[in-house]
Amino acid sequence: MKAVIQSGGRGTRLRPYTSVLPKPLMPIGAKPVIELLLKWLRRNGIEDIYITTGYLGHLIRSVCGDGKQWGMNITYTQETEPLGTIGPLTLLRDKLDCTFLVLNGDVLTDLSLNAFSSFHRSHTHPLTIATTTRTTKMDFGVVDDVDGMVTRFREKPTLSNCVSMGAYCMEPEVLRYIPSGMPFGFDDLVFCMMERGVPVHIYKHQGLWLDIGRVEDFHKAQEIDWDEQVPSLAAIEA
Repeated sequence: MKAVIQSGGRGTRLRPYTSVLPKPLMPIGAKPVIELLLKWLRRNGIEDIYITTGYLGHLIRSVCGDGKQWGMNITYTQETEPLGTIGPLTLLRDKLDCTFLVLNGDVLTDLSLNAFSSFHRSHTHPLTIATTTRTTKMDFGVVDDVDGMVTRFREKPTLSNCVSMGAYCMEPEVLRYIPSGMPFGFDDLVFCMMERGVPVHIYKHQGLWLDIGRVEDFHKAQEIDWDEQVPSLAAIEA
């Protein structure tokens, strides 16, 4: 299987640090995020990698090279203009000719790609989103109403939501819904597919997931010995 790592964003949530480093090169301990992500992919058996770059992309190329140091083959694309969160896939139309993964370049997780891809293939539709549950503490009183009358009031509640992990399993068919030469977000892709009646599935992950673009998650990641982290393959192979 091939994997695409989306690394073209400006990392605005981590400024001022990302003024000098692209988000995938933010350090977790002594190693950049993207190195940990690449090693996780390699442990899951992925060797062919495409890294889409834009902002400070030359620095990512300098750090990762051709991937041979990890037993991988890395190919790069460069956005001349921002193409959104999923638009860069159009630069790889001739390369993505089989089931492939798309990952945000700021994700750290113990998601089993074996289990994820197996679930994706089981339903035969072109797109599966890896999801997890996140809780959010609201700073406001939340009001529910019907016809302008209060039916429930919750003072600063903690809300639980199913959220996208920034990890997707796709078939080449998905590329037909993404226009070339213009910004196109993952939300645009999902809306487009739903409007055309194409089912979009989710895979619910119960384990570790950190979005390094969030300051809180970036700090949490520093507390984990990532060299000791092993993807959740044991449960699949047992």
